[in-house]
Amino acid sequence: MSDFKKPISLQNPKASFFRFQKIGQKYLLTNIVGNFLFLTPKEFDSFVKGTIKENSKLYKNLKEKGFLKDSINSLADTIIKYRRKHDFLYTGLSLHIIVVSLNCNYRCVYCQASSRYYKNQGRKKFDMDKTTAKKVVDTIFQSPAKAITIEFQGGEPLINWPIIKFIVEYAEELNKRARKDLLFTIVTNLSLMTDEIFAYCREHKIALSTSLDGPEFLHNLNRPYPEANSYQATTNWIKKIKADEKKHPQDVYYLNALLTVSRNSLKYPKEIIDEYLKYGFTGIHLRPLSGLGFSQKNYSIIGYSEKEFFEFWKKSVDYILELNKKKIFFYERGIAIVLQKLFAPYDANFMDLRSPCGAGTGQLLYNYDGKVYTCDEARMLGNDTFLLGNVKNNTYEQLMTSPKLQAVCGASILENTECDNCVYAPYCGVCPVSNYALYGTLLAPQITTFWCQFHKDMFQYIFTKLQNPKIESIFKTWIGLKPLKGFKNISSQMKKK
Repeated sequence: MSDFKKPISLQNPKASFFRFQKIGQKYLLTNIVGNFLFLTPKEFDSFVKGTIKENSKLYKNLKEKGFLKDSINSLADTIIKYRRKHDFLYTGLSLHIIVVSLNCNYRCVYCQASSRYYKNQGRKKFDMDKTTAKKVVDTIFQSPAKAITIEFQGGEPLINWPIIKFIVEYAEELNKRARKDLLFTIVTNLSLMTDEIFAYCREHKIALSTSLDGPEFLHNLNRPYPEANSYQATTNWIKKIKADEKKHPQDVYYLNALLTVSRNSLKYPKEIIDEYLKYGFTGIHLRPLSGLGFSQKNYSIIGYSEKEFFEFWKKSVDYILELNKKKIFFYERGIAIVLQKLFAPYDANFMDLRSPCGAGTGQLLYNYDGKVYTCDEARMLGNDTFLLGNVKNNTYEQLMTSPKLQAVCGASILENTECDNCVYAPYCGVCPVSNYALYGTLLAPQITTFWCQFHKDMFQYIFTKLQNPKIESIFKTWIGLKPLKGFKNISSQMKKK
């Protein structure tokens, strides 16, 4: 139990473990299952003292949410719900990121991957070859997970398109026997997309994810393309793919776009969101800089304080909520992930907001040279601190039993840190790799980090808004718990969900 500011004397013998904090005029209570309740000061006082009448609505609500245990059955029910919320720990490693090339034709100011410009001499040195690719896929299929996602990254992965094709077809061949739920995703700037490549992606149901940083001047500023206009190179294909989605709403794996916020972006929250609406996207993920790779080197120029970023984030979300009030459907993905944690029976399994985090237990990264790292962030350090092994020399079992992986898991369990005192702990996570990169230790004092400060601000914003029934209703449309009646920009595909 904690507020950090106001310790209490708990006198209620039936109270289960909980955390609390006053937000506005009410107390927010959370528990290990991830359930939450708002109590007035009077209700909170009665709960702490154990004076709530057993036939009252408040008592029943506290018991149903797991804040009261009055029998062995209610305690067992809490344990069952806790396991369900942490189901990701029992399903096996599902996300496999493959860097098919470290080369890239863009020169993004915030590149966290430290990509090599693809026209440099020795380009092949940073491209994955077929022998390595085959060993990567063989390793992936040793995972016991029923569902497997193979995500192609770079650099710009389309630079090494033949290896992507080889991996897709070899994985599909192996899957005839393995019978896993197999998905593919390519993270691409789309500048090297062709009609032939896109037709192949549609045929093999390969999802596409690109980057869109806002209006043309801003996108080009953040994501320079020495050979052409990066905004036009990307948006020309966004328009083509979106047009194809309308023609084939049943069989197209939809295009997603990602935003990275630099200092250049802070003045344009409305303009960035309008750009996403312009191209038919119904959501955005407002992501801060990672502080890795080139992003770390350029941080004094393109970076910002947590308060500066949160002010941008808040203005953006406030605008998004105003759009929804006007029946224009649009959501912020970071909030949607948290809402799933709050209202869905299963966790959203977003790798960064897990305890332990997804490094090594939810994802692995296979570099172009066969080296295997705990996660995408780990390879971005530019050294082998978090190297687990190499597919050329190590089995899946050897990778998964690495002492380095055990250290990362241990460092990302929130109960091992001061985060255990935080009311938002059931919904949060830490990144030991980023902590190491930025602070030189796996166990950085979380409360001082940008990550912690931003997520506390974000969670407080969400829980403040949830006290407004109208905004809670809007939030629930974002995760499919409320109908999308009356919205103006909903595709036929979304209406069927």
